Amino acid sequence: MSRLFDRYLLWPLLLIGHLLAMSLLAWHLLAQVNFGYPVGYQVLDIHGHIQTYAPQNHYKDHFELTSSDEHKRLFAEITRAIQRGGEGLAEISYTLPSGEQTPMMREPEVVHLQDVANLVRDFYRVGIAGGLILLGTLIYAYHRRLRLPPTRKLLSGFAMAIAAIAILVLAIGPLRVFYGLHDYAFPDDNPWFFYYQDSLMTTMMKAPDLFGFITLLLVAVFALLWGLSAWGMARLLRYRALKR
Repeated sequence: MSRLFDRYLLWPLLLIGHLLAMSLLAWHLLAQVNFGYPVGYQVLDIHGHIQTYAPQNHYKDHFELTSSDEHKRLFAEITRAIQRGGEGLAEISYTLPSGEQTPMMREPEVVHLQDVANLVRDFYRVGIAGGLILLGTLIYAYHRRLRLPPTRKLLSGFAMAIAAIAILVLAIGPLRVFYGLHDYAFPDDNPWFFYYQDSLMTTMMKAPDLFGFITLLLVAVFALLWGLSAWGMARLLRYRALKR
């Protein structure tokens, strides 16, 4: 029985757990630096975007008078609230010229970000489960003195999978994929699409451009973490297998 497990189940389970755990780690690390928003702010000229669309907002006034530092603070507060299960989303405010604080988001935007927070909470649960699977299968392989499949084979498979996903997204169209994932991930009755003129949240994020930027960062960090950890696991198991 153990031979069948070793041959057909062990490595798929380990690699799936590894994939989920590294995905979560990449997300968590980038969340600590607000997903590179200050860099994306410059690269995507978000300040200029705000200057264009904030004056056109149908519900909120004077956001175009806020500073770049204020925009970065607001994005950091949104990130922190999402990481905390949505706590404090409705209280996120910006300063009017009079010095008065006013909520940045309307109720539909808060509802959407709460949906995002719920999705992130579930992602953490899946990622932690993946980490436990990874740990359990790695300990099992270590004690059984088993080696990972050849590193070249792992890397080529990983590169092919990333390339296939990229080609598929480009073939379908990034925007269609973006909208399709939103339709699938969020409740039907809750809005997730907001025009720039109706949402300071969308304006400040220059959606969906910022999400493309963040996706590239996530893929880069994930690939680095995946490669380093796969190399470390391979060395560990090879050392154990050779040690008698």
